[in-house]
Amino acid sequence: MEDLVIRDAEVVDGSGEPSYRADVVVAGGRIVSIVKEAAAAGCQRPKARRELDAEGLVLAPGFIDMHAHSDLALLRDPDHSAKAAQGVTLEVIGQDGLSYAPVDDRTLAEVRRAITGWNGSGDDIDFDWRTVGEYLDRLDAGFEGRGIAVNAAYLIPQGTVRALVVGWEDRAATPDELERMRRLVAEGMAQGAVGMSSGLTYTPGMYAEDAELTELCRVVASYGGYYCPHHRSYGAGALEAYEEMVALTREAGCPLHLAHATMNFGVNKGRAPELLALLDKALESGADITLDTYPYIPGCTTLVALLPSWASEGGPEAVLARLSDDGTAERIRHHMEVIGADGCHGVPVEWDTIEISGVSDASLADFVGRTVQQSADARGEAPWVTARRLLLRDRLGSTILQHVGHEENVQAIMRHRVHTGGSDGILRGEKPHPRAYGTFPHYLGRYVRELGVLSLEECVAHLTSRPAARLRLPDRGLVREGHRADLVLFDPETVAAGSTFEEPRTLPTGIPHVLIDGRFVIEDGHRTDVLAGRAIRRTP
Repeated sequence: MEDLVIRDAEVVDGSGEPSYRADVVVAGGRIVSIVKEAAAAGCQRPKARRELDAEGLVLAPGFIDMHAHSDLALLRDPDHSAKAAQGVTLEVIGQDGLSYAPVDDRTLAEVRRAITGWNGSGDDIDFDWRTVGEYLDRLDAGFEGRGIAVNAAYLIPQGTVRALVVGWEDRAATPDELERMRRLVAEGMAQGAVGMSSGLTYTPGMYAEDAELTELCRVVASYGGYYCPHHRSYGAGALEAYEEMVALTREAGCPLHLAHATMNFGVNKGRAPELLALLDKALESGADITLDTYPYIPGCTTLVALLPSWASEGGPEAVLARLSDDGTAERIRHHMEVIGADGCHGVPVEWDTIEISGVSDASLADFVGRTVQQSADARGEAPWVTARRLLLRDRLGSTILQHVGHEENVQAIMRHRVHTGGSDGILRGEKPHPRAYGTFPHYLGRYVRELGVLSLEECVAHLTSRPAARLRLPDRGLVREGHRADLVLFDPETVAAGSTFEEPRTLPTGIPHVLIDGRFVIEDGHRTDVLAGRAIRRTP
């Protein structure tokens, strides 16, 4: 008798091939047999200690979130239903060039301040690691030594590496500094990271020139990893920024995965076909490229991220000092509102598109759910005055929704053959982006069932086997005998994101069961107490 048989499931196996009806048998954390309906006719059906009737449900591989910001949430929240309830069984963290390893004491304190808006202050976390390997070990131990809610893979954050070696200054690395950064990247890859990320509109990663990034990518490639850049612009100059990353990784011989790859702001309305043509040309010439997107129009980041890079040099305390000086603050305003700051992708900021989604100081809650323009109008002041006050009072901890996307671009990009799904979900704040709780069911409910942008089989492949292939995980991402039993069962007629911009923490519907390593983390629509997640290290 095996552990579990899932009976009469409609198997969408992640390959993109047509679905089939089957009994799927799980034992020891793996899929041990798949008995298709035709093969089962007239023969004895498999038995197990437990049977799950999957009539009317689709059985698919667990979803892989290729762009997650759960670096601390996995350690502080054993429930983590934000992802588990979506059917996510693996998250890729360490994104956008800023995370918590490798660090020393100084860098850790600086990084914690810099990305408070993404992950909170971390005051409730015991930061008992400094290296990538130690952080992965901490994920393995997880909550009270029992593991974490879902699996996690880690990207070495290039901005953190630069902060550790060079600091937060806008200058080129010396040869010795570059060599030390190369060693840190090599150590992180050897300890199990799957690649390296950058945030090239965030300090200090944005201060790295292409030659520096190329050398680090050579190291990543030598360990079989990939480079995941948040590139230098998603607005003015977006296509040039994509071209830069394609050329850089081709020079380094490093696979490229483009983070939240979209075309935003008015200057890029309807221009997704130009991006896809650029990628197709590179792919046809032999480039190794994938990308991820979330199925929503607005983006999400921190308010301080919109400032020009020169205003962010030196780290958070230097930013606050500049904002406190009237003359310097006026220069920042002019750069943002008239010239177009690089932090805002080269486009002059439109304050009526910037909605405050979260604050670190609870006394500022009145700002949440309103655009900067709306809050300014209510106070009878210019929007920059409001934004500056919020940045100072919240000590750079405010998060925003940025309403600058285009539906036609979102749909065109998600159809591409190298597309994967990534939530880019920031889990903190009073009104976080609903993508944090809804990305994967939103793909299935909105873009498969309602709009028909993707077939069910295509969409599941985008969310499972393609990301597993990019991560070089040979036993995940497909419903196959011998593969890990990371599985999701959903009702194709009812699956939908419950999260909305008004109620962003509402859990999805139509996903009754989720398994990791053959253990139920979601059962009959409810979170169990199982912590089956672990750190997923790079496969040599």
